[in-house]
Amino acid sequence: MHSTHAPNPHSEAVWTRLIRAATHVQTRIDLALKEAGLPPLDWYDALWEVEKAGPDGLRQFTLQERLLLPQYGLSRLVAKIAGAGLIKRVPCPEDGRGQILTLTVKGAKTRAAMWPVYKGVMEATIGTRLAKGEAARLAELLGRLLR
Repeated sequence: MHSTHAPNPHSEAVWTRLIRAATHVQTRIDLALKEAGLPPLDWYDALWEVEKAGPDGLRQFTLQERLLLPQYGLSRLVAKIAGAGLIKRVPCPEDGRGQILTLTVKGAKTRAAMWPVYKGVMEATIGTRLAKGEAARLAELLGRLLR
């Protein structure tokens, strides 16, 4: 049974502003990447996770867990990234239906080219608007929501 009481107005404001702020920053990052002739932000996160896995690669279900995407969304994303030649999909020796994802040289170069654009927009939209102490405090507070 759940309460019929209205949410705490401060909790509601935090939730609304958190979603709007994230959407605002993500939209600006995607626009800057597009203007630079680079893939969208969701590709960056997938490429970064595969790159961090090293030469042994990463199972697709592990990537799904790390990106918190539904299976069908991840399958489409992986297909697009592989189609662009940025990752390779190789059969998993232990599981005939499974795949291991590895980064191609082109994928590593693309991810590396995306980072300065991504970082620049983050700095312009967050870093220049919050003092160092404010940014640290906000990061700490948001971390508490994840625990």
